[in-house]
Amino acid sequence: MRILLISTYELGHQPFGLASPQAWLARAGHDVACADLAVEALPEGPARDADLIAFYLPMHTATRLAVPVIERVKKMNPRARIACYGLYAPINADLLRRLGVEAIAGGEFESSLVRLAEGGDAQPISLERQAFVTPHRETLPGLSQYAKLRHNGDAKLVAYTEASRGCKHVCRHCPVTPVYNGTFRIVGRETVLADIRQQIAAGAAHVTFGDPDFFNGPTHAVAIVDALHAEFPAVTYDATIKIEHLRKHRELLRTLKDTGCLFVTSAVESLDDAVLAKLEKNHTRRDFEEVVAAMRGIGLALQPTFIAFTPWTTAESYRELLKSLAELELIEQVSPVQLALRLLVTAGSRLLELEDIRAVTGEFDSAALVYPWKHSDPAMDALASRVFRLVSEQQARQRSRAEIFAGVAELAGAGPFPESASGPPSAYVDEPWYCCAEPLPV
Repeated sequence: MRILLISTYELGHQPFGLASPQAWLARAGHDVACADLAVEALPEGPARDADLIAFYLPMHTATRLAVPVIERVKKMNPRARIACYGLYAPINADLLRRLGVEAIAGGEFESSLVRLAEGGDAQPISLERQAFVTPHRETLPGLSQYAKLRHNGDAKLVAYTEASRGCKHVCRHCPVTPVYNGTFRIVGRETVLADIRQQIAAGAAHVTFGDPDFFNGPTHAVAIVDALHAEFPAVTYDATIKIEHLRKHRELLRTLKDTGCLFVTSAVESLDDAVLAKLEKNHTRRDFEEVVAAMRGIGLALQPTFIAFTPWTTAESYRELLKSLAELELIEQVSPVQLALRLLVTAGSRLLELEDIRAVTGEFDSAALVYPWKHSDPAMDALASRVFRLVSEQQARQRSRAEIFAGVAELAGAGPFPESASGPPSAYVDEPWYCCAEPLPV
């Protein structure tokens, strides 16, 4: 069977969600082509010739971008079967089926795609244990077309891989929760290392581990970074880890530092304990501050992410967020977009269990793929819009993080803050990271 796999966006990474199923489908004897529309045009020949066209939907932005492409390929190739796979496929299944998508594959999607290619049915959500194979990356755009690591004035190519899928936790706002519901699955250590090796051979000098939480399986994670560092001592890496896990496994922080970890991303979301409780994050503001101190003590950078604007955000709490980041000297560690992100309420979200969320949301918007919400104080929605515009404009002008932060603080009526509040410059990957929130559309 001739198959075309399409990704529209994966946060500036060479898509694991193309490379992995390509390996599975090729092993099963199928003719597989891939297209990453984030960096290349839709290949019309493969699109017209394919018997099966499958769209990878790992996040909200990717799904929105895929909708017009689905409509386009159906016109180009009306005989092809259309499938969607990834986290956002099952939670948007009703809309996708109305667009003519025949098959949905969520969770552990590789085996489902193979069954679909062989004439069977895909499982909308499969949590079966899979024996992963090394992803095929040879046909994907080169790493130079993706996000770079910025560190000490240098730009380095970045490898991206996943050591696990799903999550042990069920945070109320997280898109992983509706699909995995507290389940996580391991990608075999040798498979992960083989994937990293091929990307290092292609020029990568840094690795991003894209697991929802790298310490869902801490023993597995440490074994991988120990092996990585032993084989490639000059290669650095970053990972995403919950504040809860950074506290629980504090003894492993030194291991991360010693094996080449440059920074850890953590979805802090809020510094308001009441909001954290509603989101079921299982950490408090004090926990966050303890982790900042612990990591700073060993020279390991923490890059916290936030959902700056929620229905519970007030002008005072937003100013308190800015003040706290300055007091903790974290300005350089926070991507400016994190100061502008607005809570997403997607289909299937556990946020809809909350009465105060239902009270402010409207009917599901099938174009935006969210339940739109308005703050009870219109001034807060206006502030969110102004902050987003400022951040977008200042980033386009290549302003520094400290300069953008100062502009946001002025808008919000906070600060000014001393220059020392910025903290030391931190390594970062130059595609902004966000998960459960997105920039407010201008």
